[in-house]
Amino acid sequence: MHTEMTTLDFLDRAADVYDDVVGVIAHDGTEYTYAEFAKRVNRVSNALLELGVERGDRVALLSPNTHYFLETLYGVNQIGATFVPMNYLLAPEDFEYILGDCEARVVIADHDYAENVEAVRETVPTERFVGYRADEIEGDWLDYEEWIADHSPDALDRPDVREDDDASINYTSGTTGDPKGVVRTHRTEHWHALVLNHHMEIRDDDTYLWTLPMFHCNGWGHTYAITGTGGTHVCQRTFDPEETFRRVREHDVSFMCGAPTVLNRLISYHEENPSVETSGDRDVRLATAGSAPATATIETVEEEIGWRIIHIYGLTETAPIVTTSNSPRRLAERGRELKVNQGTETLCTDVRVVDEDGEDVPRNGTEIGEIVVKGNQVMDRYLNKPEATERAFNAKASGYFHTGDLATIDEDGMVSIQDRQKDIIISGGENVSSIEVEDVLYDHPQVAKAAVIPTPSEEWGEAVTALVVRKPDGDLTDEDVMEFAGERLARYKVPKRVEFVDDLPETATGKVQKYQLREDYWEGEERLVGMG
Repeated sequence: MHTEMTTLDFLDRAADVYDDVVGVIAHDGTEYTYAEFAKRVNRVSNALLELGVERGDRVALLSPNTHYFLETLYGVNQIGATFVPMNYLLAPEDFEYILGDCEARVVIADHDYAENVEAVRETVPTERFVGYRADEIEGDWLDYEEWIADHSPDALDRPDVREDDDASINYTSGTTGDPKGVVRTHRTEHWHALVLNHHMEIRDDDTYLWTLPMFHCNGWGHTYAITGTGGTHVCQRTFDPEETFRRVREHDVSFMCGAPTVLNRLISYHEENPSVETSGDRDVRLATAGSAPATATIETVEEEIGWRIIHIYGLTETAPIVTTSNSPRRLAERGRELKVNQGTETLCTDVRVVDEDGEDVPRNGTEIGEIVVKGNQVMDRYLNKPEATERAFNAKASGYFHTGDLATIDEDGMVSIQDRQKDIIISGGENVSSIEVEDVLYDHPQVAKAAVIPTPSEEWGEAVTALVVRKPDGDLTDEDVMEFAGERLARYKVPKRVEFVDDLPETATGKVQKYQLREDYWEGEERLVGMG
């Protein structure tokens, strides 16, 4: 028997089986049972239909971790439209590109971040703008709560949503500077949530705290997995260590996620406040990804804070989870240092490490190749980028997604990233295109040359570092460079470190030899990637 796999299956199961369970706790503490949540989703769907949104249209959302992020996701998918979550840390120019690229019909935005959309609304194809607490937003915005209150909470006559229909488009930094729209179908989202459920050990009595941004490939799939399993979402608008510990205690949280930079901030807070209670009545587990956590970080979180770490690996294009170190069997054999590795392939996923000819490298833990992935959770395509899509799936090993991450693989199939082939820096869990930052720096009238590379950082895993050659007679300072970049880039893309050099090493054709620059900074490090 064949049935279509859609994201709506998770909502339907929650409303059917766990209708009386508190499914969502808003940032302000307001609680919604899954029955109440489903009715609010229906209101969103009916409101979108009244605005003329049709099957296949794109609806963009700009929001931190909120109850209405979850409502909008399901409300959009329920009418066969495509959900486009946007990173609230981006600059107006980024939103202009994204909204134009996906041709969003409607934008829903949070009051704290809407101004960056308002700044470009005249240059994007979007027709209607809805704001959460719209009275706090400049411009003509419908108020979200008033908007949905005017529409029916009753179930609607859903269109025939198919598993191969586009469910969401998640934008990720590209090596060419422009963000790439990663198109994920209902099938890829559905399949990924099932894989996630197993490897993250999700149960219906879990209480999940949102410390991971929901916009990150829809919160690494937890928007679906927690809902469908019947767990409880606890929304926290943005990450704050003190608030995180408080909510863990108050709501007896059992599960959360966070990049290594989140772990480091929790550790710092705990060191400054050693008497703080770090859990409720239940044990806490925390999934981490983005860059490999240092062994010392894992030991501190597990021994001092008392939470169990699950290390996973993946990309926006792969949902993201494709490997995990959550293996009690291997942990017993090899010890805690196993957790700094990216791990073995997840269920129903084919992960290989291949050489330049697309052949598997020896499983000896020393030979380096590129990680390539095949699985039902891998993206469908890059939006409007057929050539980039073709390269991503066929550069070396035909039919496999090429991650650009260079790694070793051992006899147990354990993958360990050593370097990156692509020009991406992962700082605090966010992807930064070094080329995009360089393009901005070259616009400065006193910059002759610039190279942007990752350098080791205990706080960020990798710090965005700019090496700058001044023009003759210039008096440029590092503060000047950072201020200039800060006016043109999202905050997390601005160099955290600026160094002035006499020249940059170049090839005969004038290409900067970044590998040489990186080696100078990463000498003595275990790997050429961040160990957050």
